[in-house]
Amino acid sequence: MSEKKELLTTNRKALTINLEGTRYGTIAEIGAGQEVSRIFFQVGGASGSIAKTMSAYDMTFSDAIYGKAPRYVSRERLQTMLDHEYRLLKERLSDKRGDRTRFFVFADTVAAKSFKGGNDGHGWLGIRFQHEPLAEPSDIIIHVRLWDKENIQQQQSLGIVGVNLIYSAFNYANDPEQLIKSLVDNIGADRVEVDMLKVSGPAFAHCDNRLLSLRLVQFGLTNAVMFAPNGDVLQPSEVLHHKAVLVERGSFRPVTHVNVDMLNCATAQFMQEPTVKGKDMLVLMEITMNNLLAEGDLNADDFLARVDMLGHIGFTTLISNYSEFYRLVSYFRRYTKEMIGVAMGINTLLEIFNEKYYDSLEGGILESMGRMFRNAVKLYIYPMRQDAYDRYLAGGQPVTLPHTASNHAFSSEVMITARNLQVSHRLRNLYAHLLENDNLDCIVGCNPDYLNIFSRDVLQRIKSGDDTWERLVPAKVAEIIKERRLLGYSAKAAAAV
Repeated sequence: MSEKKELLTTNRKALTINLEGTRYGTIAEIGAGQEVSRIFFQVGGASGSIAKTMSAYDMTFSDAIYGKAPRYVSRERLQTMLDHEYRLLKERLSDKRGDRTRFFVFADTVAAKSFKGGNDGHGWLGIRFQHEPLAEPSDIIIHVRLWDKENIQQQQSLGIVGVNLIYSAFNYANDPEQLIKSLVDNIGADRVEVDMLKVSGPAFAHCDNRLLSLRLVQFGLTNAVMFAPNGDVLQPSEVLHHKAVLVERGSFRPVTHVNVDMLNCATAQFMQEPTVKGKDMLVLMEITMNNLLAEGDLNADDFLARVDMLGHIGFTTLISNYSEFYRLVSYFRRYTKEMIGVAMGINTLLEIFNEKYYDSLEGGILESMGRMFRNAVKLYIYPMRQDAYDRYLAGGQPVTLPHTASNHAFSSEVMITARNLQVSHRLRNLYAHLLENDNLDCIVGCNPDYLNIFSRDVLQRIKSGDDTWERLVPAKVAEIIKERRLLGYSAKAAAAV
């Protein structure tokens, strides 16, 4: 069996590094004990890999070494530690052994569960390393959440994850999927969640951080990852902390006028909510893994195309494995007590009221609704034309009608809204209760010209070369699709039609 397939114990990983002979560096840890360095020392041979270990528990000492910090458990503090320790390592040892040594610095700053309780264990871990002697360094930075109930267990978990990170940097830089999976070797994602990962440097010239983050969700190391409009990987707890949140779920394949109109109209209403006025808020577009895997295996190019389109028009994107909305709401509740809004279409609302999705819950759909709406949550519902609604109920996917000036007539047709939607007879009282208690609201002010646009039809037009698709998406989306040949777009096919 090859080493890649063999699950090495934590001690074996540390000993392998100690005995390898060309890796040499520093381990610096703040908080939660000297767990990583302890493992390297206890297995023996640490003089072969460790130049220095240190820990600065006292804030005054820590500030004297690394400079003052507004927060000690933060990405900024971790970055300062890596910068400082790597600079010292190179200054003191480069002349003596730089031509034959691959230097590294591992650092972590972690808050484990205190003896008083009440706090969640979490922290930042990182490694800066040379993939070959004299090379420019590369970095791996991760954020973890520690789910063990006891402080001593969280410290043990931290030690295991730290060794895994160091070992994976040295052995799996050319195999990102193996690198990610190995982070929870000998511990499992039920004890440690890795909710953010970012790599940089020459060892990872072939890597896209967005794709690596997606693998965190796909492999079960976390339930959600987030990207800024410019594509940067975000740490959810930093971005969501104490903010009101408005989210729209979709396939965004491609992003259409409907998607943008729905969120813009919902945002205007959300901002007028009494509990939201004057508060910091975050607006998100969300894609579920179920959606990304709808056609079988994960298509990395397709995923990146969707994130790029959303970012190109200024949206922050969330990728999650929360197929049920009540689980998505619970995820946001980890980080904020402020109001949560969810924008959706009539068809999605009907899916929420489909009882088959809640067979796994002891309380069924009542339990799911209780979980979703227990704390300041509102659904904003985008209307649907009657004819599209009838086709949806008949099992047919609504399709786009010709996009002409005559579409203005749609505004006078019957619209299905949250107010006149008919759910199953046994759920009507529940639905009426949610309406009466302002948990559901109709999106108003939407553009009637957009109500006949459906992503599947737009995608088909793109692939077939029918250039009428360009009128059905925002101009910036059309621009990036054509420029980067996304979603099957072909300039030749368009010219031939």
